[in-house]
Amino acid sequence: MKIDVEREVILDLLPVYISGEASPATCTLVEEYARQDTEVAHRIQALRADSLVGAPLPELPPELELRTLYRTRRLLVLQRWLFGFAICFTAISLSSRLSFREGRLREFHFLIQDYPVQFGIFVGLALICWIAYFLIRRRLRTTSV
Repeated sequence: MKIDVEREVILDLLPVYISGEASPATCTLVEEYARQDTEVAHRIQALRADSLVGAPLPELPPELELRTLYRTRRLLVLQRWLFGFAICFTAISLSSRLSFREGRLREFHFLIQDYPVQFGIFVGLALICWIAYFLIRRRLRTTSV
């Protein structure tokens, strides 16, 4: 049987054919063409050899899913605590003093002026908590396939 399909069309269909996603009619078409064209037949053999479609899946330990769930839960709890501490240390470092007299604001200043060493400590703790929070957030959003 003579096939009236151009070679480029068959070459375009090879990845679908090798992956097993082609329809039965397409499989038949590619196989018939490969019988007539030895170069295409060799290319199919080479693609099958290079393909990971037939490769066996690696053995995974049965408790892997449960360990992953527990690790994710621990990271979520740690993320919540870090967020709380980061908000707390940020708020403490931005604390201010207000004084009113006769219904008017007389004095406003940040407590940095009164306690510069403690301010530095709280800002440092806030930065550490924020950085750790965003690193854990990024790790939890990363998908590995």
